[in-house]
Amino acid sequence: MQVPSDVSDTSEEAKAVQLECLRQMSRQERLRRACAWSGQIRRMAFDAIRRRHPEYSEEDVRLCFIELTYGKELADQVRNWQRATQQ
Repeated sequence: MQVPSDVSDTSEEAKAVQLECLRQMSRQERLRRACAWSGQIRRMAFDAIRRRHPEYSEEDVRLCFIELTYGKELADQVRNWQRATQQ
């Protein structure tokens, strides 16, 4: 299901406040925030995979994340690389 890009639960007023807050940050602070948000989203994704697949090892969780985020081809390449390095 495709979600329209204009669907949001954030009011226009709240968006304006958020944008102003971002504009007032230094470049370094914006970068720090973006990295922190990215890390938080990644942790949430890993937690969701763990909840959905409690039987997965941490390696399985990482490979599932790679597959969901970057595609099956890359995940398979990582799996093959891991097998080759374990021999």
